[in-house]
Amino acid sequence: MPQTDFPQDRFDDVDEDPARVGAHRAPRPRFRWVVVLLWWLLVVAVLTGAGILAFLALSSTDSIRLPSSSQTAVATPSPSEIDTSYTVLVLNGTADAEASAAVQEAVRDAGWDESDIVPLNSDVNDFQHTTVYYADAEDQAAAQGLADALEIDVVQENDEFAAMSDGGLTIVVGLDRVSEE
Repeated sequence: MPQTDFPQDRFDDVDEDPARVGAHRAPRPRFRWVVVLLWWLLVVAVLTGAGILAFLALSSTDSIRLPSSSQTAVATPSPSEIDTSYTVLVLNGTADAEASAAVQEAVRDAGWDESDIVPLNSDVNDFQHTTVYYADAEDQAAAQGLADALEIDVVQENDEFAAMSDGGLTIVVGLDRVSEE
């Protein structure tokens, strides 16, 4: 067999026992994926917690400013009807939580479902007369029906609460509903 003799180059002059060959890396741990998963879960938990806390800090304070009492009340009688398809927002305009709870119970007794009644506190606690507010003129009959069912004398058109009550009806509980015990 013929042997060919190749010319020598710089790569032929390599030491027999070099001090370093290739990249020196430690072997990867067996359960490295567990460490990655734990770090990922920690980051998700911290970001979720921070998001929840930020949402709670920036959300409404469960307090609503009531309209001024200088507005005139509408006292024109109209054919009343009880229409339970409306959402009813019950705002407590007093310092007595029991007055608001009694109005909520009366709304339930009038036929509304618990999920259609939204209780909230207002920013004032000296509202004088319990009032039913409605947003549009076509809601007047339903508002009057609710007022008649709860024996409320004042019914007024005001669209200030339309967004909070999903276009429904709003009852502001006044001091006339506070028991004097």
